[in-house]
This record gives sequence, C-alpha cells and structure tokens, in this order.
Amino acid sequence: MKVLVINCGSSSLKYQVLDMTNESLLCKGLVERIGMEGSVINHTKTGCEKVVNVVPMNDHKDAIAQVLAAIQDPENGVVSDMSEIGAVGHRVVHAGEMYSDSVLITESVMDALEQCVELAPLHNPPNILGIRACQALMPDTPMVAVFDTAFHQTMPPQSYLYALPYEYYTKYKIRRYGFHGTSHKYVSQRAAAMLNVNIEDLKLITCHLGNGASVTAIKHGKVIDTSMGFTPLEGLVMGTRSGDIDPAIVDYIRDKENLTPEQVNNVLNKKSGVLGISGVSSDFRDLEAAVEEGNERAQLALRVFAQRVRFYIGAYIAEMNGVDAIVFTAGVGENDIGMREFICNDMGNLGIKLDPFKNKVRGQETIISADDAKVKVLLIPTNEELMIARDTYKLARK
Repeated sequence: MKVLVINCGSSSLKYQVLDMTNESLLCKGLVERIGMEGSVINHTKTGCEKVVNVVPMNDHKDAIAQVLAAIQDPENGVVSDMSEIGAVGHRVVHAGEMYSDSVLITESVMDALEQCVELAPLHNPPNILGIRACQALMPDTPMVAVFDTAFHQTMPPQSYLYALPYEYYTKYKIRRYGFHGTSHKYVSQRAAAMLNVNIEDLKLITCHLGNGASVTAIKHGKVIDTSMGFTPLEGLVMGTRSGDIDPAIVDYIRDKENLTPEQVNNVLNKKSGVLGISGVSSDFRDLEAAVEEGNERAQLALRVFAQRVRFYIGAYIAEMNGVDAIVFTAGVGENDIGMREFICNDMGNLGIKLDPFKNKVRGQETIISADDAKVKVLLIPTNEELMIARDTYKLARK
C-alpha cells in the first residue's frame, strides 16, 4: 500500500508518499504561500532533482490539487493513478482528551477536531482545511488523523493537572497536554529496537530539541510526564519561547511596558527563549558562531537552554526511579555535538556519560554513551512522517 502523508499549516503544506511494503520514501514536497501571491510547490522524487513550480493556489483545496498532480506527474510522479494511494495520513495537532491514539476520520472525528480549535487556534484550523480538501478530491480514500497530543494521554492526573480550582479543568479542560507526541513515540520505539529490549521493559527519556523543544518520560511504553503543557509555551527554554516562568511576570511586564495581553503573549512566544537572552538569534548555529566571536550573552543563552534540559532529565529520573536510556532527536538534538555534551556533562553520578568520539556525529542513528555508562545515550533522527504513515497503514488495513 502507498500512503500519502499531509501536514498542513496556515499557509504551507508538507507532504510525502511512502510505500509501506518496505517503508520506502517515494517522494516529498512543500507547498508555500497558500492564499498569497507567489504560491509555489517544491516536489522531489526520491533520487531525482527538486522540481519547483510557481502556480496560483487560493486555498488548501488548490494546494492539495497541486500535490495530487505532482505525485501523478508522468516524469516526476510516483503513481500513475490516485487509486494507487491506499490511504492518507493527516498530522493534527490537538485532540484534547478525546483520542489517545490515531483514528480513522469520520464526521464525529471532524466534530471533535472543531471542538478542539479553541485549544489550538493556530494549528487545528489548517489541519481541518487539509482534511476537508483531501476528502473533496479523494472521497473514496480512507483518511487517518494522527495527533501530536495523543501519545501523552497516558499521563496520570498528578502529572497533567494544574493546581488551579478544579472546576477550570472540568469546565474548560485546562490541563497539561504535551506536544511533539508523534516524534516522541517514534524515537522511543526505535530506541527499544536499537537496544533489542521490549519497550515495556524500559524507562526512557526522550529529548526533542529543536526551535520548539520538549522532554518526555516514558515508563514501560507509556508517557508518564512531559515538559510542554496546556500550550507548547510551557517547559524548556526554546528558540523564541520562554518556557517555564513565574506567571506573575506576565502582569508585571504588561504593566511596566504598557502592553496588551496579545502583545505580552507575543513577547513570550516570539521574542523570548534563546533569542531573547542572546539578542542574536533563535538558531543555535548562529549562537555558537557568536560564542566563537566572544559573545557572552550567546554563551549564556546556550547555558540556560542546557540547564533546563538537564533539570527535566533529572526530574524524570526521580519520577521514574531510574532511567535505562536517554534519546536526543530533532534539529538541535540530532546535530549539535556541543549541546549534547553540554547537557550530559557532570551527570556521571546518575549513570550518564558520553563517549566524546562516539558523540562526534550528526543525524545518524547510533549510541553515543561510553561503554561503561549505566545509562545508554542514543541519537535517533526523528521521522514523524513515517510514524504517521505507519499508523495510517495499520488503521487503513483494518
């Protein structure tokens, strides 16, 4: 079976086609500037050069139509007819408490996604638009929703509840949800396979470290805690997000700077994190270059980021009463040799010790801990699209 994976943003769309008989990637692409002048589709068939076409796309239905045309193109396509696509998997950010796993999309599922719009107002609407567009153009093809929040639904109440009046949870579902779930699920399964141990026998800490970042505690295959909360703002210091702060700071900044609530929210989400501390960039490569030039604030930003990751690792080791393996993934986790060393340095009493030679690697699936370390440290490139395709294939086959 061939599976089409769709990941819709407000004005962009990423896609892949995978052959699930051997999980091979057939093609991938990116549509940008949907609904704007200069909309463009970038399409790459595996083993071939990228093809770029500038074509008007007024909405997501136009974008999906261009994707379907690209994957059927006589020269650069990967199917001769859309009947070869057995199912479509859609990334959906938020499912609230309604779904703890991926689901075949029905009208009741679509109703649930609409109900979760207020929990993810920037993400769920374009996800819904992408699904509706595919349904209109591929009415007989099974569709599957794969949720960023689903993997975290095994958290116990003591992990997901905030110490607020309980009626705010019952009335408004204010609780910690966690995000990056598809990535954490994928790398935890790969870690178990690499270690040749049943995931139900492992205690894992997975570190998805990119411009957005989160750490998750996975005990016996189930999430028991994660750093992101009601929104992706909670938890680690990130590229532009503040992460954990004293909530009283929000009102304090608003009063001192004479800002609206929306402006304060913009500061916390878009102007904080390592960008806010360094004043240089949200890109860790830029920060490291600035450190080489003697920029002390860039150095401080990297130290703060590493300290917060270490804090969560230590907390989750305590929460699980130990850990068997720690996984680094996503852009920073996979590629930043110095940051991995920074995070793991001086954690020997917890059994964490990197091998400096093994750690000198980027974007490869490997074990980077010292041979005598009690805790394995793994580098695993994430593959959310493959995880989406796997769930889609499994459900569509039924």
